[in-house]
Amino acid sequence: MEDSRVNNKIYDFFSGCGGASCGFRDAGMELAFALDNDPGAQRTFQNNFPSVPFESKNIRDMPVDRVRSLVSAERPNPILFCGCAPCQPFTKQNTRFRDRKEDDRLPLLSYFAKFVRDCKPDIVFIENVPGLQKFSHSTEPFGGFLGDLKTAGYHFDHEPISLMKYGIPQSRRRLVLLASRHRPIDLPPKTNGPETHRQYETVRSWIEDLPPIAAGEEHATVPNHRAAALSELNLERIRATPEGGGHRNWPERLRLDCHKKFAGYSDVYGRMSWNRPASGLTTRCISYSNGRFGHPEQDRAISVREAASLQTFPFDFIFEGSLASMSRQIGNAVPVRLAKIIGRHVIRHLKEMEVLA
Repeated sequence: MEDSRVNNKIYDFFSGCGGASCGFRDAGMELAFALDNDPGAQRTFQNNFPSVPFESKNIRDMPVDRVRSLVSAERPNPILFCGCAPCQPFTKQNTRFRDRKEDDRLPLLSYFAKFVRDCKPDIVFIENVPGLQKFSHSTEPFGGFLGDLKTAGYHFDHEPISLMKYGIPQSRRRLVLLASRHRPIDLPPKTNGPETHRQYETVRSWIEDLPPIAAGEEHATVPNHRAAALSELNLERIRATPEGGGHRNWPERLRLDCHKKFAGYSDVYGRMSWNRPASGLTTRCISYSNGRFGHPEQDRAISVREAASLQTFPFDFIFEGSLASMSRQIGNAVPVRLAKIIGRHVIRHLKEMEVLA
């Protein structure tokens, strides 16, 4: 891997705390540039990648000429642009189309496309929610981005994938796109599931070994192993919830009015199951009331460290900021294992094209 480590250069737009960067680095690539305007994510990124140039800017304010000059200085090294823009405008939770049309995050993929058109990286990678595909008309962000790739001569493949099929202990689905200037490129083959004869990863295999803590407690020696506090009422509720259960298991006096009137919201106030993948982690993934984020057996929500583990961050990756900020960083991150698998796949692709020595 020596040649790939020194020759592949990663430009991580919308880097967040560095999930994609961590995976690409672990695949043997070299980080050359990162951009994000979230102060908490910047602190985490720079703590974990202190030597990587970081631009604390909104992509709208980043001069294309500056990035082009950085890329030109790296040639003939192959360049990968990573553009995992904020996904909230396209999630199921954002149900009102008017809100989506007015959300100023919608054009971010179009801004990223300008950098791709002008700098012509060898490889382009994006990861987002599957709902982005619903905006596939040529005048919408995703359709326009595909049109830009075609016009610029890129070959590409994209597909909504289940993270479980790439060895990530979550049932979350994501839209993944890979594009290459050199020849047709496919997404990497799945690593887990019935067709691979490898079982899906489970919550147990990723967090069981972490020491117990109470709600509102932070472990003295395990970094980021900190759980949010719970009210007395929510402590009663989680104590009444079995592994894998939820609010349907509560006695009537503990139920919320909205749960009595509506049969949905089955995941909120839920506990995870040891022997199954977690549900998809969100930006509130350490909040007991915001999803199936209760620990399988301890009376609390999962800790920051446990959430990071379920996003496949390594144990030595340290998060900075408030509980809310760290939770947002983790929920927004590209799972590290996914980026590592993508990175290794890209290295093979470039070697086959003799772009890499």
